[in-house]
Amino acid sequence: MDTKSLARVACITGANHGIGLALTHRLLEEQWQVIAIIRSSFATDDIQIQQAIQDQRLRIYVADVSDFEQLRTALTQIQAREIHIDILYNNAGGSYPELSFSPQGRELHFDTQTVAPYIILKELEKLLQQGNLRTVINTSSAVFATRLTFDPDQLEHPTTFKPLIGAYATAKLALSLWTSERASEFEHLKGMKLLSVDPGGNNTLRSGKKSGIPFFIQILTRLFFPAPTHGASLLYDAALGENRSLLVAGDYIVKGKTTRLKFKQSASIISERVHRIYEQEYKR
Repeated sequence: MDTKSLARVACITGANHGIGLALTHRLLEEQWQVIAIIRSSFATDDIQIQQAIQDQRLRIYVADVSDFEQLRTALTQIQAREIHIDILYNNAGGSYPELSFSPQGRELHFDTQTVAPYIILKELEKLLQQGNLRTVINTSSAVFATRLTFDPDQLEHPTTFKPLIGAYATAKLALSLWTSERASEFEHLKGMKLLSVDPGGNNTLRSGKKSGIPFFIQILTRLFFPAPTHGASLLYDAALGENRSLLVAGDYIVKGKTTRLKFKQSASIISERVHRIYEQEYKR
């Protein structure tokens, strides 16, 4: 019997740290197989992870998703080696401490957290169509609720930079906007459900690594925010929870509930821009 063809399979970007790691642990515990797209290795002292790697229930593809060349290599390998995917969790990417740019020359948050998830979806859509659940969960953030204005023209090359509430927030907003805009197309033509989900506040701070979270919020995070299992549960429930059937394709989910998405008048602009980057730069 081909056990690989019968397995439940999730693909998780950013699977080796924070929320992604907590989600990976939970799915492995529930006998899922996990395809991990990561730029650095899993901890060698994590016994569950290392056993899953040995058993090939956890399969690793290395790429910094902000680098289209690395991403292309990893996605080509996945297309060649994997049989199907039931759930895609586009989860990679945090808040960066300063204005930085991707290898393609655009603002780093935008390429990592807005464009790369679209590329991954488009390249893996055939594997998703071979799966049973055909669900895509894009990790968003409610931090953009604080924004009073939104200028799509500032996404690629912003003229100012503010940690967390600036480029990070607008990249997550843009992610939710294209998710909302494209959801109907993917549902009707490909039988897939696209959702964007806020995982809430989580203590994902790592010792020795610079964070784009302002210092005073870092203090609050360490004192009061829950472990990454909290965010992982919200992502898990959006795809597999008891209320998943109540969620409509394109919904933006906060605290497990469908929430109004701000600046929806810009959704078509963002969707067209991201698709154009995919067609003209990535596929070339």
